[in-house]
Amino acid sequence: MEGTESGSRSSSAVADWSLAFWTLCSVLLPVLITLWCSFKRSRRQVLIRDIFRKSKHDWHYTDLFGQPSYCCVCAQHILQGAFCNCCGLRVSEGCLKKADQLFLCKEIMMRSSGGAQSSMPHHWIRGNVPLCSCCMICKQQCGTQPKLCDYRCVWCQYTVHDECMMDRLKTEECTFGEFRDLIIPPYYLSTINQMRKDKRTDYEKVVPYCRKHWMPVIILANTRSGNNMGETLLGEFKSLLNPVQVFDLSKIAPAKALQLCTLLPCNAVRVLVCGGDGTVGWVLDAIDEMKIKGQERYIPQVAILPLGTGNDLSNTLGWGAGYAGEVPVEQILRNVMEADGVQLDRWKVQVTNKGYYNLRKPKVFTMNNYFSIGPDALMALNFHAHREKTPSLFSSRIINKAVYFFYGTKDCLVQECKDLNKKVELELDGERIKLPNLEGIIVLNIGYWGGGCRLWEGMGDEPYPLARHDDGLLEVVGVHGSFHCAQIQVKLANPVRLGQAHTVRLILKSSKMPMQVDGEPWAQGPCAVTITHKTHARVLYHSGEQTDDEASSVSEPEPLREHTDEDV
Repeated sequence: MEGTESGSRSSSAVADWSLAFWTLCSVLLPVLITLWCSFKRSRRQVLIRDIFRKSKHDWHYTDLFGQPSYCCVCAQHILQGAFCNCCGLRVSEGCLKKADQLFLCKEIMMRSSGGAQSSMPHHWIRGNVPLCSCCMICKQQCGTQPKLCDYRCVWCQYTVHDECMMDRLKTEECTFGEFRDLIIPPYYLSTINQMRKDKRTDYEKVVPYCRKHWMPVIILANTRSGNNMGETLLGEFKSLLNPVQVFDLSKIAPAKALQLCTLLPCNAVRVLVCGGDGTVGWVLDAIDEMKIKGQERYIPQVAILPLGTGNDLSNTLGWGAGYAGEVPVEQILRNVMEADGVQLDRWKVQVTNKGYYNLRKPKVFTMNNYFSIGPDALMALNFHAHREKTPSLFSSRIINKAVYFFYGTKDCLVQECKDLNKKVELELDGERIKLPNLEGIIVLNIGYWGGGCRLWEGMGDEPYPLARHDDGLLEVVGVHGSFHCAQIQVKLANPVRLGQAHTVRLILKSSKMPMQVDGEPWAQGPCAVTITHKTHARVLYHSGEQTDDEASSVSEPEPLREHTDEDV
């Protein structure tokens, strides 16, 4: 009996241990597999990053290509892998090293061959041609077969069928295609480099410097602006232009990038700023530094691709209220080529603190868009404080505008800026202005304000002169509060127009009030604010299609006059 019981106990114990063992295995095995996969993945990522760092290609990894793609090395169909932003190569992960050895990327500067060059052959890449592209020989569609086929030149973007590719095409001179007037050819930079070594500066004799319509463009993109489209745009511009023309402002300052202008034709360079109004102001400040250095003849003209939240300066200059990828990059470059040069007034804003023992220097700002004190400055101040705490939340233009709306609604209820007229004094060109009951004062240099509202015109039912950005005049208006601002934006009310002036002086007598210059807010105690004309900036105006409402309210800018010493 005892033997039977002990046997049953031992078998029960074995069963328990067996159950515990298999339970432990069922728990540990997935964990071990997950850890092993994660180790292999991290090791693979380290190896890929190492290849990317050492490579001359501008590789980027993707988990899913946006169109049917084939590896340029093994010719196999691939769903994920790496692609080069500059030359457009697409390869599988296992073929990365081989691709580096087999294929050259776009050369930003040609290797020296002993003499000056004025041309270069096509640089052909096989396969993965753009959809709906046509053969330059037979004019039929390319890339229609489900395999690695047909060729594309990385400079002129021409495509050719495999069967149409002839020996002469491989050595034929590349024309640089549609954007030849915007591209800086590699042979030009190699020639300029050699001339600098020889201490020569007669760049005018170098082709295409001497070409009549050459207007090289420099791309300055802020990858942190607005809806975070800067990274994608950088790659698209690198594929169409010389990569040396494309700069990421998160890695290089505008002042350094703009030194490329000194190697290019005088008064011919165009700069496309991809970012918000703050990024544009940053670039215009760097251009002012060029004037101080005595580089006036190299000053470029500035176009804007609006990636920020407000984009009022971009809207004023005809570049739109915001870009979300709806226009192809090729069309953007065409718009830059066709745009007209105009002037933009830039203003000096000096804020001097009041007090007997104040030894601090006055704050000095440069204004392109507007200065304000009151509810809209309070909204901007609250927005910036919130964004500094949690910057990751503010990666979308829609979210940014929603936060502005929240703070505007809150101010409608709290009215933190009421009785502003009792706290400030306003002078326009030295003349004291009697203020009505107000909560805010806005000083405008451009036509648009608050993300697309034409503030000075209001509802457009009163005969007031149109606001201009090149007349040396500021428009000064008052608002009764956040709700009044909202009414003006939907054209249900007019602002309180206080006048136009060449010089504006505002004295804050007591308390602390929110102020802002071009969307950069701060809380300010008693002070005197003086706004005077500083200089002109050379910008580009795009006269694209407008609605009837916009056409009736936008005044056509005057052509850009010649640059004079007064602009410095």
